[in-house]
Amino acid sequence: MIFLKSPWEIEKMRRSNAIVAEILEALREAIKPGITTLELNELSEELCLKKKVRPAFKGYMGYPFSLCVSINEVVVHGLPSQRRLKEGDIVSLDFGVICDGYYGDAAITVPVGRVSKMAKKLISVTEEALYKAIEQARPKRHLSDISFAIQRHAEAHGFSVIRQFVGHGIGRSLHEDPQVPNFGPPGRGVRLKPGMVIAIEPMVAEGTYEVEILEDGWTAVTKDRKLAAHFEHTVAITEDGPQILSRV
Repeated sequence: MIFLKSPWEIEKMRRSNAIVAEILEALREAIKPGITTLELNELSEELCLKKKVRPAFKGYMGYPFSLCVSINEVVVHGLPSQRRLKEGDIVSLDFGVICDGYYGDAAITVPVGRVSKMAKKLISVTEEALYKAIEQARPKRHLSDISFAIQRHAEAHGFSVIRQFVGHGIGRSLHEDPQVPNFGPPGRGVRLKPGMVIAIEPMVAEGTYEVEILEDGWTAVTKDRKLAAHFEHTVAITEDGPQILSRV
């Protein structure tokens, strides 16, 4: 069931998502060679306390941390640890909060110092794919128009789109209907309506789109161990077009 949000609810979600954006920006600024991913997780929790919000991921489906930190070949759900970031890594940060009963959710991929040309291109193309998808989030368009925009842009640059993980509706629950795949032909699926709020999150790989889940049961890596990038925004569909809620 797809829950349409009232303008009042969308404003509530704008606040929760703006907090997510602020915290992600602080985490971006903290990223440097030598910092551990566990320190990034601790910083995210400190900032939640300061903002008087709850981390959305901690305890969700048994996830033990507040932040997902995915390095290089890790696509998503990387577990914070004592691992130190090093020059040339790329790191994806996926983060959410609960504020006044409504969820916020967003993700960014950040270079650590100077990175390879391939890494720069992958990050850039993945973020571009997100904005091309957002442009399709308009009333009367089909859900798969969003999916197609991501796939077309990523594949045009020689990359592949992860199939196993998808975007989602969001509101009073972290994951609501509909699922938002990052691939597929246009003109299919539900028609988009004002009041729908969805998390659009392209995950794009340098090589194969196939993934493996490591023994910890969470960490998803590319099967060929090539690089992956991940960006996400929470977007409200309105009569006036898409509104990105996860912005400061």
